[in-house]
Amino acid sequence: MIDLYTWSTPNGRKISILLEELEVSYKVIPVDINKDEHKKDYYKKIAPSIKIPAIVDNETGLKIFESGSILFYLAKKYRKFINKKKEWETHSWLMYQMSEIGPMLGQAHHFLYYNPGKSKYADDRFKKRAINIYSIIEKKLQNNKYLLDDYSIVDIAIWPWIARYERQKIEIDKFPNIIQWFKRIAQRPAVQKGYNVVGKKESIPLS
Repeated sequence: MIDLYTWSTPNGRKISILLEELEVSYKVIPVDINKDEHKKDYYKKIAPSIKIPAIVDNETGLKIFESGSILFYLAKKYRKFINKKKEWETHSWLMYQMSEIGPMLGQAHHFLYYNPGKSKYADDRFKKRAINIYSIIEKKLQNNKYLLDDYSIVDIAIWPWIARYERQKIEIDKFPNIIQWFKRIAQRPAVQKGYNVVGKKESIPLS
């Protein structure tokens, strides 16, 4: 049994989607970041980073935080959604997601959706970075159904961030490969089930 501490964010959704794909038993413990529940003492003992998501593997006693690390751990443990021949490429894309895709799209979301016009510099900077990220993913998908040929934790890591393209002010029609890839993943039953495990229910875009 896996205890999943999470909320309805792209990073949180990565893990619930993977757990659904793996068809393993897990328990959801909501951590409402809007109420600062991630700052409570009990949670700091599980995730010193004071971020969601985090898991506790009751079989091994391991406590793991940071979504990329959790994805890698679960994929390795259950030997699914990771290609051994492409393990380091998988690792590289996960690092790119955590260091660039998540942070930059998160900032685009923050400034362009919640605080438009507050800083022209920030608006221009993060709009440009967001478009660059989408362009890189679009090119990678040019001749591939998925980012690493087969459906993997790389797709699971990136897909929830693309789900918020409207908040990032991305003109999604300019990225046809991403649209096809996004819809293909959105049709998976595990993705549909794992998308809304906590918080306010949201519709999956483009579906």
